[in-house]
Order: sequence, then structure tokens, then C-alpha cells
Amino acid sequence: MIMMRSLLLLCSLSTAAAFVAPGRHTSLQRSIINSDISQTGSSTELFSHKIVLVRHGESEWNDLNIFTGWADAALNEKGVKEAKQGGQYLKEAGFTFDVAYTSVLKRAIKTLWLVLEEMDLMYIPIINTWRLNERHYGGLQGLNKQETVDKHGKDQVLIWRRSYDIPPPECDESSEYYPGNDPRYANVDKADLPFTESLKITGERFMPVWENEIVPDIKAGKKILIAAHGNTLRALVKHLDGISEDEICGLNIPTGVPLVYELDDDLNVIPNENAIAPLRGLYLGNLEDVRARIEGVANQTK
Repeated sequence: MIMMRSLLLLCSLSTAAAFVAPGRHTSLQRSIINSDISQTGSSTELFSHKIVLVRHGESEWNDLNIFTGWADAALNEKGVKEAKQGGQYLKEAGFTFDVAYTSVLKRAIKTLWLVLEEMDLMYIPIINTWRLNERHYGGLQGLNKQETVDKHGKDQVLIWRRSYDIPPPECDESSEYYPGNDPRYANVDKADLPFTESLKITGERFMPVWENEIVPDIKAGKKILIAAHGNTLRALVKHLDGISEDEICGLNIPTGVPLVYELDDDLNVIPNENAIAPLRGLYLGNLEDVRARIEGVANQTK
């Protein structure tokens, strides 16, 4: 009997170690393995699902404080470093992935490439979908955020930028920022292409991908990485964490920092004790640095 219990324990530990990539386990890797074991109620419930979210690194237009939306701004030098560091954090933590999702905008695509390159995972399938694009800022796209505040007032810009269901003014079909004029959306039904979006509309546009594609992948046991944008990720964490409409409007997601969610078999979030509220997932890296970067996003229109 003693020998049988020892063999079962050995098998459990070996299986837990196999969840992370091969190689030397760092202290952070060991903590991830231990968190899996600590959730067990029986040997059949040994593992939870993990999904990792990464907002793209800082873009050239982030740095210039310009409303970007669906405009295809590139990563700047800082954003490239952020993406590489995010990949390093994930590699050090022992993560590996089976499939990755991203938008059709190059700042998110390049971030994903850099993360996967750092992890030696550039061979995994990548699914690009316009439904993971940033929120469309309509007539505000291409405008400087602070100049827009100076012209229209902070309160009005905050309504456009941070209210849950009030979109900015629309662009028109002649605008360079109307997606119907962009060949990458040639196969998208024009009725689905926005002239402007609120966070609510952004979530409604993105959630079918979550429910119809990503959730089945998770339930099939695949390890998923999503590299996307501030507002599509805000829409997703609102869903995962059950955040209210009022509270989600004040939530800021920092660029380039991996956010790890642990989910049970019903895809309910298992809260991490080191999460930064109102989120229940764990940011990798120095949490004080993460808090400072969150504050930096909040200061963009002050």
C-alpha cells in the first residue's frame, strides 16, 4: 500500500512537470506547477486550464498620444523591447502554447511574433482575425488625445474614450480610416465594418470568436496565447472577471505584459492571490512596475 501511494505521487508530480516546457525549473516555474497541484480535489482534477493575454507593445502612435483604433501603427523601439521581455517572462515561467490568436493590425502581429520568437515557438499556428482588432475610434482616429481634450474638454473626451456604450463621432466612407477602404477587409461583409465603436460594441464584435473558436480550443486542452489590443482585452476580462460596466471603463491594461488566467473546467476564473484588482489573473514580472505602467496609460488624457 505504501509503495502504491508513492508511485501515484511520483506519477502526479511527473505529469505536473510536463505541463511546462522542458528544462530547468525556475522558482516561478515551480510555483506554477504547485498552483496546479494545489487546485486538486482528486487525481482526475489535477489541472486547470491556463490562457495568456498580451496587449501589444507600445506603438508609435501610443508614444505620440494619438487615437489609433484600426489605424495600422507600428511598434516603436520601446514596444519591441516590451514584447521581447513579455516572451522572456513566459519562457522563464515554463509556458508553452499550441495556438495563438491575434488581430490583423501589425502592432499586435509583431508583438506576437516577438513573443513566440523569444519562446522558440514560431512554428505554432497563428489565427489572425479582424474581430480581435482594437476598438474603432471613428472620427477621433488620427487625432492627438491631449489636443482633443483641449478642444472638446476633458469630460467630453472621457465620455467618448471611457464610457461603456457611447461611441465617438463616426467617420464617413470617404475617410482613410473607414475600414471599407482597406483591402485587408475586402472579404468582410460591409455591414460588419464599423464607422465607430463603443467598448460595448467592441465586445459584441469580439465575443463570437471567444465563444465559437477559442473556448472550444481551451476545452480541447489546447494552450492558448492571445496577443491583441487594450479594448478587445478589456472586453474579454470584463467577461472573465465579471467586471461591471462602470468599473471596466476605468480599467487600464499595460502594454507588453503577459496576463495569465487560470480557469476551471467550466471556464470560471480561479483567482490568483497576487492579482491586481479588479482582475483575478496574474501579471508576470515586477508588479510594482506593472502598476506604474497601468498608471501611465491612465495619464494619457490628463
